[in-house]
Amino acid sequence: LGKELDLFSMHEEGPGFPFFHPKGMVLRNVLEDFWRKEHIKNGYKEVRTPIILNEELWHQSGHWDHYKENMYFTKIDGMDYAIKPMNCPGGILIYKNQMHSYRELPIRLAELGLVHRHEASGTLHGLMRARCFTQDDAHIFMMPSQIKEEVLGVIKLTDYFYKVFGFDYHVELSTRPENSMGSDEDWERATNGLKEALNAAGMDYIINEGDGAFYGPKIDFHLKDCIGRTWQCGTIQLDFQMPERFDLTYIGEDGEKHRPVMVHRTIFGSIERFIGILIENYAGAFPTWLSPVQVMILPVTDRANDYSKELEKKLFDMDIRVESDLRNEKIGYKIREAQMQRVPYMLIIGDKEVENKNVSVRGRKAGDMGTLSFDSFVEMI
Repeated sequence: LGKELDLFSMHEEGPGFPFFHPKGMVLRNVLEDFWRKEHIKNGYKEVRTPIILNEELWHQSGHWDHYKENMYFTKIDGMDYAIKPMNCPGGILIYKNQMHSYRELPIRLAELGLVHRHEASGTLHGLMRARCFTQDDAHIFMMPSQIKEEVLGVIKLTDYFYKVFGFDYHVELSTRPENSMGSDEDWERATNGLKEALNAAGMDYIINEGDGAFYGPKIDFHLKDCIGRTWQCGTIQLDFQMPERFDLTYIGEDGEKHRPVMVHRTIFGSIERFIGILIENYAGAFPTWLSPVQVMILPVTDRANDYSKELEKKLFDMDIRVESDLRNEKIGYKIREAQMQRVPYMLIIGDKEVENKNVSVRGRKAGDMGTLSFDSFVEMI
């Protein structure tokens, strides 16, 4: 479907690395704009961190010991660097760049960060399993007393996002894996912190033994698409390890240094994968607000081209995503093409419409919706 709708393509020159086409970028940008707006409303600050960082950092974070086989490496000026498989060390360096007071906490840093992971070639599957993708990460630095409230806030925001897209989901609590770091006590505190927040949210959840991240337990959100398949998207991970390893501190009310707690979280998970799920879920027939092309103008003959262009400019100036099909083809062919592209609304423009300065509307699902004035059509969509 991605190919049919001209959203993205995969190439043997870059196995596992998606190429986004113009229409795919429109869809992606709509998602990212929505994400940014909602995060600003919820007290997040957006950051951006480099995709290449030195070997020393990955030793310090524990990725070198626990995640090396999934990483890509390069040498620069004789020194070893890695392309980031996760965004967290970058967010940590931003936090560490200055001293923080307890009054500033929680600090919520959000990043649409491009990560690269070396997945085995046999496991690659379009947008669903790629080697590079954008994680909609956030890293929240807080006092231990703020854990429940912050995790609860993330659960509510995640629930809101999934409701907007019409997804049902179930929740799993993933516990300590074999290949992990940190004390039993830290893991117990972190796991109990997540359980408390889930219980406070009134969430049903199942325990997924041994499937946590190497640095902490996590809440996983599994979305259900329209044909009943489930996809793991959002995660909330509570981490006592990274603040320790990077010696993160804040000045408490007592004037002393204290160790913050860190939450790593995603909602889409991978933007590429979320787009793949949306394509499958809607079978390409996206809701109007998400559709790469919202309105297609179809002149019946060349005589209607000038009026069609006039309508296109008006809609474009209203920030409606519009295209005109001015090819010298039969109208039935043009309608079929627009239907294949899953365009929500088509405006059929013939001699009558030109004369009366109105539009004949055809809906993707509704079919012929009759003749409307231009203003009435704009109000309707």
